[in-house]
Amino acid sequence: MSDDGILILKGDDVAALLDGREQEIIDAVRGAYLTHGAGDSSLPHSSFLRFPREQANRIIALPTYLGGEFNVAGIKWIASFPANIGRGMDRASAIVILNCPDTGRPRAIIEGSIISARRTAASAALAAKVLHRDGRGEESRLGLIGCGLIGFEIVRFALAAIPGLRGLVICDTSADRAEQFKRACLDTFKDLEVETVGETRAALGRASLVAIATTATEPHISDLSACAPGSTILHVSLRDLAPEAILSCDNVVDDIDHVCRAQTSVHLAEQKTGNRDFIRCELADILSGRAAGKSSEAISVFSPFGLGALDMAVSKLVYDLALQTGRGQSISSFLPTPWRAAETHEEREI
Repeated sequence: MSDDGILILKGDDVAALLDGREQEIIDAVRGAYLTHGAGDSSLPHSSFLRFPREQANRIIALPTYLGGEFNVAGIKWIASFPANIGRGMDRASAIVILNCPDTGRPRAIIEGSIISARRTAASAALAAKVLHRDGRGEESRLGLIGCGLIGFEIVRFALAAIPGLRGLVICDTSADRAEQFKRACLDTFKDLEVETVGETRAALGRASLVAIATTATEPHISDLSACAPGSTILHVSLRDLAPEAILSCDNVVDDIDHVCRAQTSVHLAEQKTGNRDFIRCELADILSGRAAGKSSEAISVFSPFGLGALDMAVSKLVYDLALQTGRGQSISSFLPTPWRAAETHEEREI
């Protein structure tokens, strides 16, 4: 592709390129965490665009440079409009723009919601693999609170990361949505046993590995007494657990500075205590061997803010696969003729 061109990858392209590559995506996410943990990244805080008359809606910008084996820069621009679900639309929509780290010129525009969902699920599956059962990642049943797209992808990636997983216990505020989710899982994942329960407490008690992926904007779970000792909670949606629940657990995050903001449960716990001492480590510390997978029989909670580094890693994977397979639409001369080159051309004509 020419230096002034740009590659357009639509949702169908992204899905086709990533389908069946769960382990490659998990490996890319692992690499992104390790690269960021080693300091070879630039990761400004996410910028939230909110709407005065509808506080539930937001559009978030996540700019990133990720070095190491990736050497990629770009931004994810992702919208979250919960009411879209009632309109028959997905809650989230997104694009990713990849830039050349040497020239800064944009080289790809990629549909980003699929990348965002799968990097989120891959992060949760990776955390489950290294945190649960003292790093053995062993489990036969997964509890899931929240039956949306992210939850579905978590199931997909957990099955890829944890070979012994055979059962799923699901809970949602909507019984109809839970039943639809159950049917989708049974249709998609072979030999998976799926059980629906009506209460969050039942989901917490029926499995020692639980993922929470809801649209909650404030805590609604304060009692974790139903959880077995040594349980692992993948707190993907970040705002479900009350501060007292967070403070009673062994806490691992993706990035301490990023997750302690925007009124996440971890941020509320920081406000309550006035410090961050309740956070044991970042996931990269465990992946690199600087920290243990578990420190005790306490309940482990993984709270990932969702780093742009993961989006860049998976977007780079998509971009490379597209170049290898010829997928997507290349637009030549997307960028203007350089000003000095245009000026010289005009002088020659005179």
